[in-house]
Amino acid sequence: MAHLPLVVTYAFLVAIGSAILIDAIATRTTFLSCMNKSFVPFATTSRYVYTQDMPMYSSLVSSQHNPRCSNSTASKRPVGIVTPENEAEIRAATLCSREQGLQVRIRSGGHDYEGLSYLCKTPFIIIDMRNLRSITIDIKHETAWVQSGATLGELYYHIAKKSQTHGFPAGICPSVGVGGHFSGGGFGAMVRKYGLAADHIIDAYLIDAKGRLVNRETMGEDLFWAIRGGGGASFGVIVSWKIKLVRVPPKVTVFNVHRSMDRQNTEIVHRWQHVAHKVQNELFIRVIIQYIHDDKNTSVQALFNSLFLGEVKDLIPLMDESFPELGLEPEDCTEMSWIESVLYFAGFASGKPLEVLLGNETDPYVSYFKAKSDFVTKTIPKHVFETIRKKFLQQKLVFLIMDPYGGRMSEIPESRIPFPHREGNLYNIQYLVKWEVNGVRASNEHIHWLRALYRYMEPYVSKHPRSAYLNYRDLDLGTNPHANTTYSEARKWGEKYFKGNFKRLAQVKSSIDPYNFFRNEQSIPLH
Repeated sequence: MAHLPLVVTYAFLVAIGSAILIDAIATRTTFLSCMNKSFVPFATTSRYVYTQDMPMYSSLVSSQHNPRCSNSTASKRPVGIVTPENEAEIRAATLCSREQGLQVRIRSGGHDYEGLSYLCKTPFIIIDMRNLRSITIDIKHETAWVQSGATLGELYYHIAKKSQTHGFPAGICPSVGVGGHFSGGGFGAMVRKYGLAADHIIDAYLIDAKGRLVNRETMGEDLFWAIRGGGGASFGVIVSWKIKLVRVPPKVTVFNVHRSMDRQNTEIVHRWQHVAHKVQNELFIRVIIQYIHDDKNTSVQALFNSLFLGEVKDLIPLMDESFPELGLEPEDCTEMSWIESVLYFAGFASGKPLEVLLGNETDPYVSYFKAKSDFVTKTIPKHVFETIRKKFLQQKLVFLIMDPYGGRMSEIPESRIPFPHREGNLYNIQYLVKWEVNGVRASNEHIHWLRALYRYMEPYVSKHPRSAYLNYRDLDLGTNPHANTTYSEARKWGEKYFKGNFKRLAQVKSSIDPYNFFRNEQSIPLH
């Protein structure tokens, strides 16, 4: 009899677990019934809707980029994963989710740094855009239509197949999905010449909370403004984008120059801050400070990684004049086509065929990681880089990536699109720590270290607010505490991403989605 309370407690827990399971099955059944009967009467949902009793479910629910996110214990598993092949199936998923009281999470490439496609505390579905990856290139008008499930690599490949003198100013990682990248802003190695990917979006198709398919004309300019850098998942499901291509020369020049982070080379990094945002717009030089621990006592390294939209004969005199401290020599440089430079920056070995850009099955960036970001408006003192070097030795795999701005970025007003980080920013910083073995203790150790580095950098970066980049999502900045989070409650994190544009984003949200159907932990709130 002494064990009776324990037996009763166990039975009680089993009963609760059974009730939860029965409820989950009922929710799944009614959702599928809605999809079959109400909105897609002639479709077979087994072709594009996957539930927990199906073999493909587990592989689809896994994060493709940061396994730390899909392993979260704070989230429920999705009721279903919808992989639509057309607008009607997206509409059905949206309307049936509303009818059943389910939330919706949207996934294009699965690269959200905090895995918000997988993070939800209430019953939800994932709309996975992997089957919507059509790309149509129109070289005559220098435009393209690209669906949200396509990857950047696929977009670059299809442009190159049509033209050797056109490109697009988006990100460096080819496996990133277009949907999230474009809607968050999107910058890459041509940012100083052409600005962001979002600066070159000229139309889009979106399905809103009422299931309506709208384009730029029918959605209105306010919503069209919001989805170009304000995060599309707060406003609807963006099906496809029309973009304006840019011109690239037949030959570009790239270089990677490694320097050990000793005192002399710390001076070169410091000098880079005065130069990289002011040189001619065709030159992009980023700095990657990295420490990759191995058995060879490798030091902390500074990698000067560059794309020049021109030939070596023009680059060397420019570098000799503007940045002689680096000591760049012609033999450090390689001329190639723009599309070959895409492979180069992505880390593919020389000679790889362009077809490696197709699909996102092979992603060299997959790992457990945590990232944070900053914008720098004044040059950072030399001693800070020396301290960073010492701190890096406490980790095994850590990076600090500094991307220069200036050029075209300084010419576009802060309010042109929601991305506000324009004139006055010298460069962006991304802090990134990775680890190989997951677990609560390991994650906490590395994340705690990164947060400490972030606190150390506070005096040296942007202020009022301390800004951050939406596509380097960081839930440390704050989250929406409940479903009806107000604008004033969300300002804590919202103004860090969007500065003064956050208020307008909240106004657009209130207009287009007044019941806050499309929401997540850092979605735009109602005003």
